[in-house]
Amino acid sequence: MEFYNNSIYHIYNQGNNRETTYRDIDDYFEFLRKLDFHLKPTCTILSYCLMPNHFHVIILTTEKSNEKVKIGSLELTRITNAFRLILSEYAQDFNKKYNRSGSLFRQKTKYKLADNMEPQYLKNLIYYVLSNPFDIKDVNKLEDWHFSSFRDLLGLRNGRLIDKELCKEVFQLTVEDLNDFNNGYSDPLYLKK
Repeated sequence: MEFYNNSIYHIYNQGNNRETTYRDIDDYFEFLRKLDFHLKPTCTILSYCLMPNHFHVIILTTEKSNEKVKIGSLELTRITNAFRLILSEYAQDFNKKYNRSGSLFRQKTKYKLADNMEPQYLKNLIYYVLSNPFDIKDVNKLEDWHFSSFRDLLGLRNGRLIDKELCKEVFQLTVEDLNDFNNGYSDPLYLKK
């Protein structure tokens, strides 16, 4: 993965063959601990959403993100190495816990640069990431899903993984936006008013 400094990225991956990657509450928390331990020191985490078979993370890179680290004969950036460690360590723990073997996530973690986008695009991006729980039956409000940063942004939880003030600033989120997000939208073009 190649990243620019001081840039916003949407990063995501999915279980191989859409396999479930988080089977119980402890799995979600273990993945979040790995994000905190490996990813947070390399960038600013703006938002995240973990779903039963995939994850989304929105970050702001820093100069530290692209510092080089040597891993055996490989030279990687700190942020690339962070994702390598998160996914491989989590898969090892998951495989041991559930008596399985092999790769858990798809081979390539995907990422998209979101810099220099129109404010409407950025608001659509944050809504897209945070609204994933609406795909799960029994989730009627985003605040009901505990494995995303939405509860932090709404002020219902004081987590330390994201920089919520910077997230609100970058995505120009208002209290009204968050309340609208929480209730969902029936019109996919809601931001083009």
